[in-house]
Amino acid sequence: MEYKNLTAGALLKIKNLGELKAAGYQPKSIKEELRQNLISKISQKINVFEGIWGFEDTVIPDIERAILSRHNINFLGLRGQAKTRIARMMTKLLDEYVPVVEGAELNDDPLQPLSTFAKELIESKGDQTPVSWWHRDDRYTEKLATPDVSVADLIGDVDPIKAATMKLSYNDERVIHYGLVPRSHRSIFVINELPDLQARIQVALFNILQEGDIQIRGFKLRLPLDIQFVFTANPEDYTNRGSIVTPLKDRIESQIITHYPKSIEIGKRITSQEARLEGKPIEKIHVPELLKDLIEQIAVEARSSEYVDEKSGVSARLTISGYENLVSAAERRLYLNQEENTVARISDLIGVIPAITGKVELVYEGEQEGAGLVAYNLIGKAIRSQFVNYFPSPEQKKKDKEGNPYVLPLSWFGEGNELDVLASQSDKEFKTALHQVPGLEDLVTKMVKELPEKEKEFFMEFLLHGLAEYSQLSKKLLDTGLKFKDLFSSMFDMGAPDEEDFDEEDDM
Repeated sequence: MEYKNLTAGALLKIKNLGELKAAGYQPKSIKEELRQNLISKISQKINVFEGIWGFEDTVIPDIERAILSRHNINFLGLRGQAKTRIARMMTKLLDEYVPVVEGAELNDDPLQPLSTFAKELIESKGDQTPVSWWHRDDRYTEKLATPDVSVADLIGDVDPIKAATMKLSYNDERVIHYGLVPRSHRSIFVINELPDLQARIQVALFNILQEGDIQIRGFKLRLPLDIQFVFTANPEDYTNRGSIVTPLKDRIESQIITHYPKSIEIGKRITSQEARLEGKPIEKIHVPELLKDLIEQIAVEARSSEYVDEKSGVSARLTISGYENLVSAAERRLYLNQEENTVARISDLIGVIPAITGKVELVYEGEQEGAGLVAYNLIGKAIRSQFVNYFPSPEQKKKDKEGNPYVLPLSWFGEGNELDVLASQSDKEFKTALHQVPGLEDLVTKMVKELPEKEKEFFMEFLLHGLAEYSQLSKKLLDTGLKFKDLFSSMFDMGAPDEEDFDEEDDM
């Protein structure tokens, strides 16, 4: 049987160089390995990058073309665009096992030894040279670029302790302690946030990328390193923190631009996949589809907000953390009221604010407003955007001659009535409160298509929030929830309630 047809079990039984030769093993570069395995996957219509949504027609074809071209890759995109995850998934395109000279620190191929140790061992033992097997999951090295990364970290340095212990002269290359790059021979090597790497350190990568030789403290070594380089970078870094030096960019053959989800549906798929809900009583908490849309809409609004730094971007981690907090808000209420089950509410989105404030970088105007108020307003904008998908625009209906369908509930509030929606309200109290408002139930029943019975009160609350966002009602944030009241009567109240709740200066 040919070597390429041997099973993993058969390969692991090969213990020395002679047996490896007898099996017909031929060395193969890592780029050729990736290329051949990708061809096989494409031919079999197997998706290597399973779980990466929204890149099917953009980023993934670019990656496949780069691998087929045997290119090093730079992923350029804002934070939270799955750049590192994609790099890690490239290990699936490696052979399951490859042979290495046992004990060699540079993972030497037995038929193409690189290190002095491997060469001397093979010369000494010949076909009896011990061979071990290296799994593809171990053939991945990742380094976060930080300003303190040194040439010694990446390339290597002379090790005086090794020289003293082995009684070697500093002229002997065996005194070299190799850095991460040489130790990643025959591996995928990833440098995250490449622009954060100092320019002089980036220069040290030139020859490795192009010629394969390295220089360490006067040693000029010709090491034909076999590495698949993958870099990640944020476009913001080119101007704010650092840059990729031009000669290095020139040596990275393919630069692939990533992007955020292009639709709410793709965003929901990512959030659902990534949210950590293990151990939560999911079967007892119903999350309406609209709430999932609103979580994604918050991110959409943040990416276009005048208060959020557009160059920094809004990570997909915002929606993932936001959804986890939303479920936890409903879970907390479930335990407080000792109920069997519950439906997540619009007011539960207040619990999502902590997931927003730490994940958006504000411009000067946003800092002046305060992170909490900006997050609260983003939720409001998301509600406003989604409202017209279910109900007619209150602004438009106010102008129509046919009459305003919202007259009945608005009149109730106009008579001086108020409604509190509290975070800890039981489902029974929540329903009782909403059904006080005349016309709400009829509007929801009439306008929401295929309305599930258990979501009726949810949409009634959504209707109130929508009217508030369209300036038909007043909505005030309380410590324990929200208060809805007539817009005009609220104008006579002293102060600005929303700003008071999020006044960060008073808290300091």
